[in-house]
Amino acid sequence: MTAMTIRYLTGITTTGTPHLGNYVGAIRPTVQASRRAGTENFYFLADYHALIKCDEPARIQRSTLEIAACWLAAGLDHEKVYFYRQSDIPEIPELTWLLTCVTGKGVLNRAHAYKAQVDKNTAAGVDTDTDVSAGLFMYPVLMGADILLFKAHKVPVGRDQVQHIEMARDMAQSYNHLYGEHLVLPEAQIDESVALLPGLDGRKMSKSYDNVIALFGPREQIRKQIASIVTDSKAPGEPKDVEGSALFQIYQAFASADETQKLRQAYADGIAWGDAKQMLFERIDQEIAPMRERYEHLVSHPAELEAILQAGAAKARQRATPFMAELRHAVGLRNLAVQAGPAKKDKAKSALPSFKQYREADGKFYFKLVDAQGRPLLQSAGFDSPKEAGAMVAQLKREPQSWANLTGVRAEALDTEINAALQELTSSGN
Repeated sequence: MTAMTIRYLTGITTTGTPHLGNYVGAIRPTVQASRRAGTENFYFLADYHALIKCDEPARIQRSTLEIAACWLAAGLDHEKVYFYRQSDIPEIPELTWLLTCVTGKGVLNRAHAYKAQVDKNTAAGVDTDTDVSAGLFMYPVLMGADILLFKAHKVPVGRDQVQHIEMARDMAQSYNHLYGEHLVLPEAQIDESVALLPGLDGRKMSKSYDNVIALFGPREQIRKQIASIVTDSKAPGEPKDVEGSALFQIYQAFASADETQKLRQAYADGIAWGDAKQMLFERIDQEIAPMRERYEHLVSHPAELEAILQAGAAKARQRATPFMAELRHAVGLRNLAVQAGPAKKDKAKSALPSFKQYREADGKFYFKLVDAQGRPLLQSAGFDSPKEAGAMVAQLKREPQSWANLTGVRAEALDTEINAALQELTSSGN
């Protein structure tokens, strides 16, 4: 019996030049993952997503070029994976619209990015929708289309992105409920071992903080950036702490266990900060220098890179185009000469409300009650453990009328709709 092939999908938004933190946290691990046996891997440049937060066309174009070149220079084999630019796949925005039509506004109201902007506006005393574009609000649906179009099983994400995968699952369930089992429900994959690199000032490495180390910048520029890493005032010969040391953490992300242990001992022996920074520069250069020639070649030959992306898009569309035709047919966007199948109304009527339990980026566990069409009826507050959330769900199934008196549960619909849904669940024995 042949084992099932697992499909992984990863995208990077094209709004900036990759730095060392991007390499360690996203580019290097995805390249390594692309070589796993028994997998299909989809890597895309998320330029539609870039439009949500960047209105500089030249910057988006340049970022697309640099990120694509970084991935390839780091060893991604474009012939063995699906490597494409999001905007070259017209089926993605088409599926976005189909998903929009089955996604409740209440679901999108809870998206982290949208809520963060609303909270910011509320704190500032301005209209809650100030600086909220429809693109920002609909971001989770576009992300859902990215994932569902290629039937991805696993989506490697940070904890702050888990909610989007859960929303994609909700969209798939709503679509499948209405039109049949077409979409695969994806799962978030969180790799706790992936390093989050500190920047020059000890905070998370980010262009927003202006504390980054260039990935493929000139060697002397990288040397100067490393020399500016903030350290304490301990003199040569004084023992130094590795805990909280940005320099040590960056070194550890590149070094072997033996190399890391040697630097740890050097800290204890009182290594001078200048010598430690030189060690870090040499270790980073050892890994990055062999890739720099390939990167610089691709950046200076954009037509070559464009040809790779066009070939990747053609390969990806061999999957996307027939699948999109299937999804169009399912919703009724059909050739009029084709005989229509039986209506699905009976199935819709027989479907039941359900509880959905999930974990958010804050680490807490939640549940919601949705009707047969996936529309939210009840939403819980966060629980510290899945057991606590499950206990309240069990109570609601046993005592449907108790929901109105429970703390930590809020109504998302009319009381009569909630009561009817809970009673229906209780009567069905589910």
